[in-house]
Amino acid sequence: MSGIVGIVNLDGKPIDKQLLQQMTAFMSYRGPDAQNIWFDGNVGFGNTLLRTTTESAREQQPFSWDDRVWIVADARVDGRAELIQKLNGTIALETATDTELILHAYCLWGEDCLEHLLGDFAFAIWDSREQRLFCARDHFGVKPFYYARVGNCLIFGNTINCIRIHPYVSDKLNDLAIADFLLFGDNQEPDTTAFADIQRLPPAHYLTWSNLGLNIKRYWTLPLDGYIRYKRREEYVEHFRELMATAVGDRLRTNRVAVSMSGGMDSTTIAATACQLCDRDTFDLKAFTVVYDKLIPDRERYYAGLVAEALNIPIYYLVADEYTLFEQAEQPQWGHPEPTNVSMLAIFADRLKQVAAHSRVLLDGNGGDPVFYAWGVYFYFAYLLKNGQLGRLIVDTIEYVVSHQRLPPPGVRSRVKRWLGIRPPVPAYPSAIDSDFSAKWDLPARWEQFYCEKPLIHPVRPEAYQQLTSSSWSFLFERYDPGVTGLPVEVRYPFFDLRLVNYLLAIPPVPWCLHKELMRVAMGGILPESVRLRPKSPLAGDPISLLLKQAGSQWMDRFDLAPVLTKYVKRNALPLVSGIKQDINEVWIDLRVLNLNYWLQHLQTFNYTSAKEENYAF
Repeated sequence: MSGIVGIVNLDGKPIDKQLLQQMTAFMSYRGPDAQNIWFDGNVGFGNTLLRTTTESAREQQPFSWDDRVWIVADARVDGRAELIQKLNGTIALETATDTELILHAYCLWGEDCLEHLLGDFAFAIWDSREQRLFCARDHFGVKPFYYARVGNCLIFGNTINCIRIHPYVSDKLNDLAIADFLLFGDNQEPDTTAFADIQRLPPAHYLTWSNLGLNIKRYWTLPLDGYIRYKRREEYVEHFRELMATAVGDRLRTNRVAVSMSGGMDSTTIAATACQLCDRDTFDLKAFTVVYDKLIPDRERYYAGLVAEALNIPIYYLVADEYTLFEQAEQPQWGHPEPTNVSMLAIFADRLKQVAAHSRVLLDGNGGDPVFYAWGVYFYFAYLLKNGQLGRLIVDTIEYVVSHQRLPPPGVRSRVKRWLGIRPPVPAYPSAIDSDFSAKWDLPARWEQFYCEKPLIHPVRPEAYQQLTSSSWSFLFERYDPGVTGLPVEVRYPFFDLRLVNYLLAIPPVPWCLHKELMRVAMGGILPESVRLRPKSPLAGDPISLLLKQAGSQWMDRFDLAPVLTKYVKRNALPLVSGIKQDINEVWIDLRVLNLNYWLQHLQTFNYTSAKEENYAF
């Protein structure tokens, strides 16, 4: 894992070496193991390195073997053996670093190297032979990549606040991104950031920068045509186990790993798979769980404890009962580079600190819900009937009935509503948004568009496909990135492994995806039965709503607005948030103003010149 930064001046103007060093040094908190720069006239790269794989023990970046093609990367390449086999016609690469593999792939295939790469990556390659910069971001956007084009200068990196150091990059805000945060909690434009001068390279896209200009293209889309059918039920389970082992194994590659483990199926399956793969004499795996013992009737401590005992791994609990809303939010080290929800920041921060004390790698179960999403069988059964596969429909239904002793949920009601044009009611437009600001960006229309029915694309698993392709995932990944957290912990997501996702979208959703049947069967005899058969169980209550009802929450109705916030909202129209509020969605919307206020205050009070001089990390 690395902090990366680069500057390319196409007008031939030499880059400022001291500035490049300064920008690189700023990222030392996310890469404390090594810090290097390379520059050649009008081009320069910087890197700070955090070693998180066995191969990275010998890694040095920026890297080149011929001084003509240079790379800087924040990358973990999966499927190394398969990639090396494709590349080995020219050189032995078994001990190569992931960065070296990417560079070899580029030199062999050019831009088409992306067709052969798996894993989480953000990288930049300067090809002096063509005087061209080539940059790319991974399929799901786990690794961030930002850039700013100012005239003939392109500044890029994976840390927004590092890019902001460059004097060409202004602090002017992107008002539409600010509006999106107030309305939806996330920027709805995947290619922009909260700063007008800084753009975001979307997931599954690459960028080229040369005298021909700036060019951005998508190189991959989630497939629609996957189709896998086996004769034997056991084959589905065996294939899932193999892919799960591959996904988790590619994300281990070190001898000390943490796993974020609740008492549900997703994270416990990851933990169980990791235990099966590792040598317990040399491998140190620990589980970390946030629990509530008093505030809400939470049973995660009990179920997670059962799994930890069954797997014989240590588990560490962070008890969240005594935390208050917006605790630690005023501390400067938590000044996030973009607006975000910091109402429960202290819990998030303390859990990551626990993890960082043990490991640089955290396995996370996010992705299990969307990849298995199948609350009804309507689309699948309609697909079978349309294609004349009545026998398949009968067999799949019987298998589900035998397993669950009931018919599969049809999911017809929501389809009928769609046909009739009946949609869920659109929440009331937030009244606190300034009317002039709202009119300038036509925000009411944007609000309506957000809540309108989205087109269903996948013929069998449209809801799962819709969820997996949502831009909200890349924003979630970025919030866990060290460039935001300030902690040298790399979070890895096995359920977002491309091989596993492709498989689960290609198999029959009945019976395998309903209620995560495939995962439950695969974990038979491995996880405790009370966990394996446990229905999906969200928290029994919303902690934010409960905390707002407690005495002492009234300050959130009387906070001082940052002066710039008055451009976006009307102070006298802000709704009360403390006390009893029935609709949790309204609570989240109303609290966004306070979240934005914290972020704007950090921007106002943070002395950026001092930050550059002192190498202060947010």
